[in-house]
Formats: sequence, structure tokens, C-alpha cells
Amino acid sequence: METRWLTRDELAAWVRLYTVVELLPNALDSQLRRDADLTNFEYYVLAMLSEAPRQTLRMTDLAAQTSATLARLSHVVKRLEARGLVERFPCPEDRRATNARLTDEGQRKIVETAPGHVENVRRNVIDALTPEQLGQLRGIADALLEKLDPDAAMAPLYRRHDGSE
Repeated sequence: METRWLTRDELAAWVRLYTVVELLPNALDSQLRRDADLTNFEYYVLAMLSEAPRQTLRMTDLAAQTSATLARLSHVVKRLEARGLVERFPCPEDRRATNARLTDEGQRKIVETAPGHVENVRRNVIDALTPEQLGQLRGIADALLEKLDPDAAMAPLYRRHDGSE
């Protein structure tokens, strides 16, 4: 089978996407570390818990929503627990499972941190695009997600904001 090398235009698009994928997490992480003493992933874990019913999720569900291994998530939640932002407890429906819940302090942290994070997202992504480009970005992301998430395992995460404002 012959290799389908990238054309000049395909390579130009790919390298730009790759560079964005490399630079954006660092831009998000730097602001969160500076302003809230949180990594981007820690913030994401807190955000997922803050949006969950009763601010509680099974660790396995939280791992799925954050696309993390249970080992990585457990390590991060342990750090957040030590800071009083999250608590873990046995799942009442299944004692073999563990739940994670946002504490009151964790809720305060997410409320304090969210405005700076949103401003950073706006500055680095949203405000750099026209409304038309924003629609194109959504369409491009949807096309990529069809390939990267063919079973739509992550769809509840990225489709929950699809409703009209």
C-alpha cells in the first residue's frame, strides 16, 4: 500500500492544528496556576463536579468525563482532597465504587476561578475568531470528533451546550 503523503496545503493545516493543540493547554494552565494555584486538569475536574447533580460523580464517570485513567484521576483527586476542595466516599448504590463530591470550599474555588479562566479562553480562542469562524471551528471539531470518538462516548460532554442560548 502506497503512503498518501500530505499535500502542501494539508501539511500547512496539520502543522497549525498541531501547534494550537500544543500551545493552548500551556496558555490555559499558566493562567490557572498563576491565578488559582490549579492546573488546567484540576480545574476541569472541579468544573465537572460543579456541573454534576449534587456536585457528585462516581470516580469512573468522572474519569470518563475528563478522559483520564482512573489512576491519573485518583492521584489528582487525592491532591484536591488534601486541599479541601473535593471529598471521596463510598457510593451508596454500589459499595465497590467510590464517589467524588465537590466541597463547599471547592465550590468557592470554582466560582472564584471561573471568571479568569473564561477571560483567558476568550482572549486565546473566542475573540480571535469571527462568528463565522466560530461556527466553522465547531463544524471542524464535530468532523474530527466523529473520527476520534466514533462511539460518541464523550458526546454528553461536548453536546450538552448545543442548545440555543
